[in-house]
Amino acid sequence: MTSVGQTRARAVATLSLDSVPTRNALSAALVAELTEALADCAKDPDVRAVVLTHTGTTFCAGADLRDPPHPDALVQLLRRIVELPKPVVARVTGHVRAGGLGLLAACDIAAASTDSTFAFTEVRIGVAPAVISLPLLARADPRILARYYLTGERFDPAEAVRLGLLTATADDVDTALEPVLDGLRRSAPEALAETKRLLTARVLETFDRDAATLTALSARLFSSDQAREGMTAFLERRDAAWVV
Repeated sequence: MTSVGQTRARAVATLSLDSVPTRNALSAALVAELTEALADCAKDPDVRAVVLTHTGTTFCAGADLRDPPHPDALVQLLRRIVELPKPVVARVTGHVRAGGLGLLAACDIAAASTDSTFAFTEVRIGVAPAVISLPLLARADPRILARYYLTGERFDPAEAVRLGLLTATADDVDTALEPVLDGLRRSAPEALAETKRLLTARVLETFDRDAATLTALSARLFSSDQAREGMTAFLERRDAAWVV
């Protein structure tokens, strides 16, 4: 069963996270399928840009706690988005949590509807936003990011723009993205690739320097007693033992 939908229209490939029963959580299967779909887009000369979107009311709920991807696989996916020689545009009309925010940070342009919501929920289940920090720390405002990393609070699209996570927010996200996609269609493919390379150089330096350390941190935390309690509490819809 496929968990990533794919369409092509006027030089734009649209990849849709399509696992509604799991709220498009990042399972091992979904991560592998999305990584492969992006690789196909990279090789397709008819694709000028990629739109990453979703079905259902949630863009991505973060890691699938019942079938989490290996941290290395998530690093590979995020790097694939950053390194893709074609711009990747996130289109969000729903909720984004935890690892889903890493996907947004890896994209070159991101727009969300005004009713979307965001949260780094890792600390509430006993882990840390480790691997997704590879694109996030290179692109987001550190003072604003500190608050939401440490508290797990929910925030709105306007705050996500201020944070540097989103490019824009609008009531009608498709209308907001029309000039963006038109501009990408009017741009020369090689010029787009080289311009993206300029924009992502510092992000890739972070991957080169910190990927191994953050992958090890993620693996250690997810196997901890605290994480087991946090994830069990989440799945049982109760407060974790440390909540006071």
